[in-house]
Amino acid sequence: MRRIQLFIASSLDGYIARGDGSIDWLFHDGDYGYRRFMRGIDTVVMGRKTYELSLSFGAWPYPGCRAYVFSRRLTGESEHATFVRGDVRKFVQKLRRRRGKHIWLVGGAGLTRDFTAAGLIDDFIISVHPRLIGSGIPLFPPNSADWSLRLVGARRYRSGLVQLRYERAAT
Repeated sequence: MRRIQLFIASSLDGYIARGDGSIDWLFHDGDYGYRRFMRGIDTVVMGRKTYELSLSFGAWPYPGCRAYVFSRRLTGESEHATFVRGDVRKFVQKLRRRRGKHIWLVGGAGLTRDFTAAGLIDDFIISVHPRLIGSGIPLFPPNSADWSLRLVGARRYRSGLVQLRYERAAT
């Protein structure tokens, strides 16, 4: 079955972005497993703000992937994505029934919160940057979930970044 995978970067103090959405503190000196991860997915799901940030990168960063963007404002389709709204559980049920590789929950914070609250994330791949940014958008907001996870891997990079791989523990 297709798995929902959260592949995301975090500061050591638990933020995915500064308060204004800036990610200027992220390391850009290496791949950190990104290409390998991308070979295992063919679908990306994200919120509108993350989609708009992705468009600012120049070239579309998810070539060859079907993209779905949860938005209350945008409808229909764009060159890169299909805009969706509604219940995340129903959407994921339909998506998992389709043939394909795994599904990347790209973010942002609101959609990650919704997927977490609905119990939809199977795998957590969190790249912890050795930076304290003091404040910002939290990886997991307070009271978003109470789950047991199982560590399935950890990798330390020379830069000090540590990538942690967890999966949901059997309940």
